[in-house]
This record gives sequence, C-alpha cells and structure tokens, in this order.
Amino acid sequence: MSSERPRLEVADLVRSHGQQLGQSRRLSIDQRRVMRHLASCRTAALGGHLDVCDACGHERPSYNSCRDRHCPKCQGTERARWLEQRLARLLPVPYFHVVFTVPSELATLILRNKRLGYATLFAAAAETLQTIARDPKRLGAQLSITAVLHSWAQNLLFHPHLHCVVSGGGLSPGGARWIPAREQYLLPVRVLARMFRGKFLAQIERAYRDGQLDLTGDLVPLKDRRRWTRLRRQLYQKEWVVYAKAPFGGPEHVFRYLGRYTHRVAISNYRLVRTNGQTVTIKARDRTDHHRTKQLTLSVERFLARFLLHLRPNRFVRIRHYGLVAGRNVDTKLATARRLLAKDRLRCQRTQPDREIRAAQPQQPDGRDLMVCPRCGEPRLRRQRILPDADRRWGNNLARASPATPGDRP
Repeated sequence: MSSERPRLEVADLVRSHGQQLGQSRRLSIDQRRVMRHLASCRTAALGGHLDVCDACGHERPSYNSCRDRHCPKCQGTERARWLEQRLARLLPVPYFHVVFTVPSELATLILRNKRLGYATLFAAAAETLQTIARDPKRLGAQLSITAVLHSWAQNLLFHPHLHCVVSGGGLSPGGARWIPAREQYLLPVRVLARMFRGKFLAQIERAYRDGQLDLTGDLVPLKDRRRWTRLRRQLYQKEWVVYAKAPFGGPEHVFRYLGRYTHRVAISNYRLVRTNGQTVTIKARDRTDHHRTKQLTLSVERFLARFLLHLRPNRFVRIRHYGLVAGRNVDTKLATARRLLAKDRLRCQRTQPDREIRAAQPQQPDGRDLMVCPRCGEPRLRRQRILPDADRRWGNNLARASPATPGDRP
C-alpha cells in the first residue's frame, strides 16, 4: 500500500452524498450511525488536540478517530494490536489458506439474515475442517484454525465467504504426538466442499423449519414449502466452491497474510481513483488475471449503497478461532503441540517482525512520525491544548423510512 495519503476517501463521498442517499433509500439505524461516524472521523466534529512546533511555531490540529470497525481509516491501529496478540499463538509449521464460499443463489437470503447466515457459514466451515481432519484415513489430528469473514467481491457486490488459516498438521487425539500434513497437501478439496454444503444446508433447513429466517421482500415466495424444497434440491445438486492455496512458508508469511485480511473493510481509500461529483471510479482486480487491475465506475449513491451492504450485525465477531487456538485450548493443547514440535527439533520461537508491526500501525494516515514537524522537519512537535468537539449534527436528518429497497441488490 502506498505511504501517501489518498486524495479521495469514502468519508468524502459520505459527506457529499450521504444526505441524498438517505432521502432515496431506506437506511437502517446502523447504516445511518456508520455514515455519521465515517463523515466525522478525524474532523473537528470529534475534537482532538493542537500540536505546535517548538522550532518554527507551526501549528497542526490532530482530530480524533471514530473507531468504527467499518471505517477504512481506523483499522490500522486495531490491526497491529490484534496481530501482536496473535503472534504468540503461531506454531513453527507451514500454514494453508482455505476459502469457503456459498453459491450466489443464497446471497439474498444471507443478506436478509446476516447474523444467522454468517454464524452458519462459520459453524459449517469449522465443523467441516475439524471433522475431516480428525478422520484417521485423512490426517487423524486436531488442527489450528483461524477464520476471517469477508462479504464483498472486488465490485463491492455481496459475496459472503470465509478465509481460513489452517495449520499444516495437528495434534493426535491423545495429545502424544504432532502429525504433520503433506508438504503441498492438507485435505481433499472436493470432500471439504461436499461436507460443507451438507452442513450449511442442514443448518439453514433447521432455521427454516423453526421460523428463524426473515423471508420478506423478494424472499416471500420461499414461504411456500414447495419452492423452498426446490431451491434446496438445486443447491444440493450444485458443486460448491472450496479451494486451498499453496501453503505459507512459515510464521512470517502467516503474519503478512493475516495483516492483509483480518481488519480489512469492504474497500480501502487507496482503491478510490477519482470522482466528478456524480460518479466515482475505483480500482478492482481483474477476475481473469489477479495480477492485473481494472477500473469500475459507479454513481456515488450506488457506490455508497454497495458499501453499506457489508456492515456487520452489531457486536458480531468476524474473526474466530477453532481447534488448537480456541480459547479453551490455548493453555493446554496448543502448549502441548508447541512442546512436541520443539522436541522434534523444530525451533519454536516467537516471531517479532518489528518492521511489519510499524508498517501496520502508522501514526499518521501517510505513515510519517507524528512528532516530526511537516514544515521544518524537526521532531519538535508538542501537544499544546485539547480541541473541543465541534457541532456534530451532520447526518442526523438522514431519511428514516423512504419506500426504496435497502442497499444495492447483490
């Protein structure tokens, strides 16, 4: 990522078109709250402090962050803090990257039932990995699994999927030995996909029978049991997509990977190219060649509507740990695995890539030292006084109930 501060930010588009979006679409309380947070982030609305240079007298106001977990500007510090805590739990073994995704036919259902749909995605993927890994014919071991939820594609449309970082091996059932996976192979992908499909659909079926699904709007036809059964049959007949990438080289590579995926929001400010006031152009990876990028132009309202599709339910945890790194196993099974690996003459040491930590935790959006004066270049900035909160009424008049549909359709 570039060290230069982006010229265009999601917050700029919220400030210029947020009111208009609220008048044309039905926005939930959470959506209005997030838009207010983004619009006021690092502005006088949240207050801050004034830094003054002792050398040249230059004054620079520094405003507070909104700390919203959907804000593109507020994730760097949280990411670095989280990574520092997770480093101690990495094992000195290769790690695999496994991705679970659901068919597009389920996108609207999950979008309308986010909390239940996301929880089902986590449960089905984790149970699938652990069940197949424990099979003596496969690996016969308990894995270490960290799962991260993403809900977006490069074009910001709704595309729920789960990124899993999985240890290349696991602890035997009795905890007596470490069982390594093959060098380039963890578990059979087709078997993973079919078991994941069965577990996911079984849980969704139970929710349907118990009346836990919101089937309003476009989903009303699914209240007819025959239509629901027809959809379920189609989903069982379809091959679901689960794929595993080549294993990482070691804990250092896992660290870099986690830094890219854990605290990412739907789009970073660095992907915004330009706006003419009515449309916004963003960068996106080419689906046919991920090493190439292309540009996509949307109306600002449509862009904001797609961004709001990816707000997570209140207090929903999007990073979860299973197996050896589950909370109850850290001091027992994970510690046992570490001792066993040490006995096998694999160096069990905590990796502390300070350079990566600093890069993940810039003190300013452009990565420069906060205490260096931008005018004279001397590290002489001193905090002079606290700036009070300014008028934060922006966005309070967002329309509450216009007849439009929520967000942009997937």
